[in-house]
Amino acid sequence: MTSLLDRGRSHTCGALRDTDVGTRVVLYGWVNNYRDHGGRRFIDLRDRDGLTQVTFGPDIAQAAHDHAQLVRNEWCLGVSGMVVARGGNANDKLPTGAIEVEVDEIEVFSEAATPPFNVSDDDRLDTSENVRLKYRYLDLRRPSLQRNFILRAKLGTETRAFMSGEGFLELETPYMVKYTPGGARNFLVPSRLNPGAFYALAESPQIFKQLFMVSGLDRYFQITRCFRDEDLRNDRQPEFTQIDVEMSFATPERIFAPMEKLMTHLWRSLLNVELPEAFPRMTWDEAMGRYGSDKPDTRFGLELLDITDLKEGCGFKVFESAPMVKGLCVPADKAGGLSRSQLDKLTDFAKKRESGGAKGLAWAKIKEDGTWQAPFAKTLTQDTMRAMNERMGATPGCVLLFVADDFETTHTVLCNLRILLRDQLSLLDDTSPAWSFLWVTDFPLFEKNEQGQFVSSHHPFTHPHEDHLDILTSDPAKVRAKAYDLVLNGNEVGGGSIRIHRSDVQTKVFEALGLSEEEAETKFGFLLEAFRYGAPPHGGIALGLDRLAMLMCGANSLRDVIAFPKTQKGQDLMTQCPTPADDPQLEELYLRHRPLPSAQPTPSSEE
Repeated sequence: MTSLLDRGRSHTCGALRDTDVGTRVVLYGWVNNYRDHGGRRFIDLRDRDGLTQVTFGPDIAQAAHDHAQLVRNEWCLGVSGMVVARGGNANDKLPTGAIEVEVDEIEVFSEAATPPFNVSDDDRLDTSENVRLKYRYLDLRRPSLQRNFILRAKLGTETRAFMSGEGFLELETPYMVKYTPGGARNFLVPSRLNPGAFYALAESPQIFKQLFMVSGLDRYFQITRCFRDEDLRNDRQPEFTQIDVEMSFATPERIFAPMEKLMTHLWRSLLNVELPEAFPRMTWDEAMGRYGSDKPDTRFGLELLDITDLKEGCGFKVFESAPMVKGLCVPADKAGGLSRSQLDKLTDFAKKRESGGAKGLAWAKIKEDGTWQAPFAKTLTQDTMRAMNERMGATPGCVLLFVADDFETTHTVLCNLRILLRDQLSLLDDTSPAWSFLWVTDFPLFEKNEQGQFVSSHHPFTHPHEDHLDILTSDPAKVRAKAYDLVLNGNEVGGGSIRIHRSDVQTKVFEALGLSEEEAETKFGFLLEAFRYGAPPHGGIALGLDRLAMLMCGANSLRDVIAFPKTQKGQDLMTQCPTPADDPQLEELYLRHRPLPSAQPTPSSEE
């Protein structure tokens, strides 16, 4: 008899319905669950499309029934039989729950050792993530992860089809590029053919996509891998994927339009969700002022309120001595959940370094007469309380939370408090939009590094606003850029800018950055040379495909949408990498081992 493998699969394990009753089928898959009920044996057979219950019995086929007794979870099988109705035993929780397959032939493709954890999505899956990453090929069998990767695959397919239809060319750029110190830390690749020289793994295709515009290719996109050797967290990996876009003769609005159309297309085709045709715009200054963040979650209120101008003479020295005072007004219908002990916990949260490191958190409960119940209330006049209540929209029962500090600390702490309260007080409800896109525009062109020096907020080819060109070197902190981010539910999902294409503007920006002509030539000489040959105005954006997939899937971590991710130590626990290279390989590259300091042990693969 021809084997089931040779015969071929007739249906997937998620395809059969009651309309298929009476059909002979061949199914392939893995044993998700095995149950022996004496006269009958039942297996839930699983593939990426779903589950089908298959049944064995001596009245159906004795040989198949006997063979099924040997089968265990995660064995890989082929079965053949007749589709029958389950009648009163139907399982409404499964798409295939109205039917089962009575099996008269079974073929074991491979047996399975006992898995180190239960391959399922039920509540009993309490295995540590490190164990699941070590056996990632088993973890990837779980239906929830398979759904993530099915959606991610469709995300790439739909993006390519849409962008091609909009006239964008999918063009490739090198992974191994020129190493230019500064900016994100690069992974280095030694060159055997050029002893002592190194490539860098590209942190983005930035310079090459600009060169495509100089080349006259007009509209470029690429779904590309990028590499950054930086500290990791839930939303960061050393290698990641982005949808990279560049356009000639671009303005910000000409970038926004196709990206909005792309998002609308993806949400409609993959999630069956209709998005607005155009997304709201908000300047960086407004976003920071209202939310304390350049990637605000606008699905709920609790906006930051500025009372700095009311602090003079208020009587509370903490306010009077601070350069800025801002706060949040927790509405009365939510403030009941904030007891004194919980307010103390919020104060401790505000003081943490990772929350922004405020010196403290001032709070006040609004009483029926409008006065405050607060540790510092006696220092304030009723007129001051009344003015602050009016400014903050406070009514009896509300709770006010204040931070008095410098610009960065005040906004960082209040932003983090706002997100904490969103979750603690359930500020997102059924009336909140499920998806809130926002363009944040007009970012500062420069920011200060830890040494207090001005560096590029984006990259040194970002175009400043024309009306700020005359203050590039005299007042760089006030210069705003033609830069923009796409934000979704408080997550940055894309960032880009209009690029500098004029040499006189580029020279001024380099001067503001303290970059000498020699340094600029060493780092970016080939790009500057290309710009001497008629560069068009151009701009672009990069969208984080991993982050889009994570949000669309409702996942909590990028590791749930990256097939073989690294841990926060940058390790692949499945393949046990990175690993040392042997001496002959290093000799070919003109490298040699340098022992680790004795105080610095080699990281454990289980960290």
